[in-house]
Amino acid sequence: MKKLLTLSLVFAMTAVMLSGCGSTDSGSGSQQTDNADKAGEANKVKVIDVDLTKEQYAFGVDKDQPELLQKANEFIKEIQENGKFDEVCNKYFGGAEPTPIKSAELNPSKDQLVVATNAAFEPFEYTKGDSYYGIDMELAAMLAEKLGKELVIQNMKFDAVCLSVGQHKCDIAMAGLTVQEDRKKYVDFADSYYNASQRLIVREDCKEFDSCKDVAAIEKILKTKDKSVKIGVQTGTTGQFYCEGDKKMEYEGFSVTTKGYENGSLAVQDLLNKNLDYVIIDSAPAKCITEAINKVQ
Repeated sequence: MKKLLTLSLVFAMTAVMLSGCGSTDSGSGSQQTDNADKAGEANKVKVIDVDLTKEQYAFGVDKDQPELLQKANEFIKEIQENGKFDEVCNKYFGGAEPTPIKSAELNPSKDQLVVATNAAFEPFEYTKGDSYYGIDMELAAMLAEKLGKELVIQNMKFDAVCLSVGQHKCDIAMAGLTVQEDRKKYVDFADSYYNASQRLIVREDCKEFDSCKDVAAIEKILKTKDKSVKIGVQTGTTGQFYCEGDKKMEYEGFSVTTKGYENGSLAVQDLLNKNLDYVIIDSAPAKCITEAINKVQ
């Protein structure tokens, strides 16, 4: 994500300061090593390898553009059958080189595909410099090419993505968007292109979920928590609905304090700062964020 570099520098500086704090310890060498190991764990995070939810990502299309919906469905079917979708995913999950995507300037006099996104959701959409990267952004470029249109990317807060399409300010939402009933007020969902889930992130020294093998075991622990426990989420996402409860999505929620952030990176930063107890975000961004943060520790 566009903020990961800044966050990485902050974490690197924090690690240096923390390493200096233990210089006055007069304990034995083994005690110093143990303390250093514990300090290292406290400055790292980990993802609990259990799916908390089952979701499907889809593009959200302007309700007044049924032809675009049809074309989007044809495009999804085509790239899944010819292997192009797997090629794009391999760039972000398999180590291949991502393709930078440029956005044209919005110009109503031109034939453009205007895409609404929240470019703080690596590996689906993020920025480096003035270029966009991510699975959705590469798919957006491919869709625009198929339609013979110029691509315009409008970057905004996540909870404004569907609304902008519903207000006809954008043609289509491509933002790691989970299919939800309440979003259907604003958009028509194309066919699903990706299966997703929510994952729990904790500090490395947190051991209470280590033995959990399924969602029931994790939820059993979370149900014992009260308002003093704080869970960070990305505002407007499934993680928030999962924590707070949502009848339509059949999420019971928990008696915790849910704190929303503009993106998952900020939530994980607050987790490391011990302002949160846990973070719950989508599995693919969870993996990218934790790996990036742990590399600098």
